[in-house]
Amino acid sequence: MSAHKLISINNCNIEGSNKTLLNNISWEFKTGESWLVIGPNGGGKADFLKALCGQMNIVPDSAFSDSIYSNIFNDSVEIVSLERAATLIEEERNNDESEYVEGGVDIGRTGRVFLAEAILGSKVKKNTALPEEAYRLDGYPEVKLCGIERILDRGLKYMSTGEIRRTLLCRALISKKKLLILSDPFAGLDVDSRKILLDFFDTIAKKQLDDNDSLDFPRIILGMERYHEIPDAINMVLEFAEKKVSFCGPKSEYEKIRDERNSLSEKNREQERADFENNVEEIKQATFMLHTEKVEDEKEALIEMKNVNVGWGDNHVLVDLNWRLNKGEHWLIRGPNGSGKTTFLELITGDNMQVFSNDIKLFGARRGSGETIWDIKRKLGIVSYRLHVEYRMVNSTTLEEVIISGFRDSIGMYEAATDVEKAAAKKWLALGGFEGREKEAFGSISYGEQRAILILRAAVKCPPILILDEPCHGLDESFRQKILDLVEIIANSGTTTILHVTHDPSEVLECEKKILEFHPKNSPMYQIICR
Repeated sequence: MSAHKLISINNCNIEGSNKTLLNNISWEFKTGESWLVIGPNGGGKADFLKALCGQMNIVPDSAFSDSIYSNIFNDSVEIVSLERAATLIEEERNNDESEYVEGGVDIGRTGRVFLAEAILGSKVKKNTALPEEAYRLDGYPEVKLCGIERILDRGLKYMSTGEIRRTLLCRALISKKKLLILSDPFAGLDVDSRKILLDFFDTIAKKQLDDNDSLDFPRIILGMERYHEIPDAINMVLEFAEKKVSFCGPKSEYEKIRDERNSLSEKNREQERADFENNVEEIKQATFMLHTEKVEDEKEALIEMKNVNVGWGDNHVLVDLNWRLNKGEHWLIRGPNGSGKTTFLELITGDNMQVFSNDIKLFGARRGSGETIWDIKRKLGIVSYRLHVEYRMVNSTTLEEVIISGFRDSIGMYEAATDVEKAAAKKWLALGGFEGREKEAFGSISYGEQRAILILRAAVKCPPILILDEPCHGLDESFRQKILDLVEIIANSGTTTILHVTHDPSEVLECEKKILEFHPKNSPMYQIICR
């Protein structure tokens, strides 16, 4: 049986609202194939995947007589990505009506409402009754597969990163769309969730390998920032780099090329790290006057929590937590999705108001004793999903301004930058691989590049505490290694103490000797481990 074409792109351009983003792209998706789309941050992969799901245009190039684009899926395409999750939270925040709601809390759309909209094919108006089918969602196999039964009636904006990713996947499955694009789907998922998703992908992808042109089951295209946790069922790879197709063909051939690249990279690794460390030290010395103040009493705990309890209604997130952070003790924070990691960090950053009803001291002072949020944030560097969402809401801010805002603890810029700040920003951007891109808008770069910029922003002032909540989300292999090197260099400097949340064992740093592990609700809620 000969393979049938599902998508055919020949000599076409990918166009955004105002310009051509990718030129002269050719690619075919046929029956019997299971594709991985991969490539470095900013290399064109994200633009290509957005075009496949209709967020950008695929336009035949009139310069070629054989230029053609055909897609049997038409608009029956759904994408699940970090960017889609961030956009969803932006929508919820823009529609927040807490100031008009009795009690001052507008939980927004719940998971149940969000999934019901996929069933209905339209948005559900606020304060209107849901269809009966919405109340049957608890029994849907898609809901059970994604493990979101417990959070169906929770507001989307109160879900953890992993929970909202699983909710998006569930919506994609319930929507019955014929093509699902899963972009970096394992980012932010705990071990159990990763296994569920990997098994699901393999089940669907193996059907694709049967050379069946039936549309009775959804086809899947997997997008990844780095070659990690690749399902066995993948047999074809499309790679983008520098806004061009850099490889298109069988996975076996791609892996040979990767092995050659890795071998060459390993030879240069030691020297590259040494050069990078020297560059970081030079920049720190050159920008010393812009660094944050030091902690006055070095014997005092940086953070101390006693019998901390946080929850909403019957949902107890943290129960009787006792924990202390001393200077120079770098901690790994881990635990399954929804176990309380982000809530714990938000008590420190001041983004959770229940900090004031608990016995929590930061830098020797109990929260609520007269200090402002700015007094606290001046001593913190923060990288989190929440911060990323907030920055996407001021996405016209330039990369230079984002870096400078790290010295000022602001979201965006509200006063003119000094020449010293501009010079410092230029140095940090060059260190991160963004040399010459100071005036680019934050919103115009890829999600992974945005995350790298925010990590640089957090590091610039060498804060007493650096809080990293899944910092490597969306980063390709090169950026990821560079960022992990930067964090370790900062940790070894002796001026900054690290709190690091990650689900990926390969991202755990040697300096992280202590572990705060959060557990599901059917066991003790946390555990302190020394390694």
